[in-house]
Amino acid sequence: MDLKDQAINGVLWNSVGKFSAMGIEFVVGIILARLLTPKEFGLIGTIMVVIALSEIFINSGFSQALVRKQDCTQKDFSTAFFFNMAVGILFFVILLLTSGPISKFFNNHELKPLIQVLGIGLIISSLTLIQRVRLAKEINFKLQTKISIIASFLSGAIAISMAFSGFGVWSLIAKTLSNQGLDSIMLWYWNRWKPDFIFSIESFKILFGFGSKLLISGLFGTLLANINYIIIGKYFTPQDLGYFTRAELFRNLPSQNVSSIVSEVGYPVLAKVQDNRPLMKEVFRKMLVNTFFIIAILMAGMASTAEAMIMTLLGEQWMPSVVLLQMLCIIGIMVPLNTMNVNILNVVGRSDLYLKLQFFTQLMVIPNIFIGVFLGIKALIVGMMFIALAGYVIFNHESNKILNYPIREQLHDVLPSLILALSMASVVFPLGYFSFFNPIITLTIQVLVGVIFVVGWGEILGLKEYNFFKAILLEKIKYKV
Repeated sequence: MDLKDQAINGVLWNSVGKFSAMGIEFVVGIILARLLTPKEFGLIGTIMVVIALSEIFINSGFSQALVRKQDCTQKDFSTAFFFNMAVGILFFVILLLTSGPISKFFNNHELKPLIQVLGIGLIISSLTLIQRVRLAKEINFKLQTKISIIASFLSGAIAISMAFSGFGVWSLIAKTLSNQGLDSIMLWYWNRWKPDFIFSIESFKILFGFGSKLLISGLFGTLLANINYIIIGKYFTPQDLGYFTRAELFRNLPSQNVSSIVSEVGYPVLAKVQDNRPLMKEVFRKMLVNTFFIIAILMAGMASTAEAMIMTLLGEQWMPSVVLLQMLCIIGIMVPLNTMNVNILNVVGRSDLYLKLQFFTQLMVIPNIFIGVFLGIKALIVGMMFIALAGYVIFNHESNKILNYPIREQLHDVLPSLILALSMASVVFPLGYFSFFNPIITLTIQVLVGVIFVVGWGEILGLKEYNFFKAILLEKIKYKV
């Protein structure tokens, strides 16, 4: 199988896995949102900030360092495994000791036991990093797909059962831990890799030399990326944070997951051709325009159907999330542009430059904190839009030096997709004003009109991105038949 086929196969399997798991998570989330309250989702949102920061240390940038390293040995894998495991245990202990002060910071005593229990997930995560790295290096996402679907289904069933039984926020804790635990067990059972009892100082220095820059950048970036949760959790109510987390979850389902799929597959693919810059640019360009096409359509569609979608899926108690979701979708359109330009720096080994630019870009979050505190959550999101745009400009300035692919050329390539997405939204959005329809009927009409619009104009205009996905879909259907 050549590199192109490996990439397409990897994207397809990763897409199946993420979107199947995403579909399960989506359905489970809808059921839980009707059984639980915005306050309970706000509590778990506050905790996940702390967990996200801890997991950055567990990774330590080793996963990307290992994927990029062409000649990884068992010594490299074993060294990274034992280091990650030690860090996972260390941060679990730190969370146990600091759960009290963290709860006091957020003025919520309910957080302490939740943080202590959810911290177990750090140890579980540390045990599976190398398993995922080995599969990523092989561009083998078929096994991960099977595992993610099973884990998502079983953990969702556990959470729903507990929510029905009145466990409240603990059902969300159980969902997270059971998903991580099942995922880990199956990765170890089916992947069959085992570490040797080796810890090489030499391997550690090489891997950490590259990964340490990503660690610092990741820690700083994760802190500032989640600063919104911290600000809302500190200065607003848990209900407000619940509305924000639900809106962000809906936005992230297509935006972050599609970008994540392309990034996870694209990183090892681009790493294989890093010595051939013209080929690297062409591979990057195809990934960028095709990813942007999908995300722009999904984000515009989600923003234009937000009210009917929230009413249908979550219920009236979640209506304050509608406006927040529509605003966040604007940021979601920029996600692939940011993610892929950032990825290039790591592919060519410039994690030092990545760190400097990430630090400079994320400094813009600081004034936005004050905007959010004094002007509210909507103003906070507007600031996030400007930060995302500025980040794209800054990172493209450096990625352009590597690929000779400037902003002007990138925007020219994605403009047809953007125009199609915005045109579709302008037709779909007004249909939401037909309030005499049941929200389910309104949503159905909006989705059908949106699909017909995109397919119709995609055929008429003969968009390359549309034809690319159409060809893949027809090929898979033909193969199945």
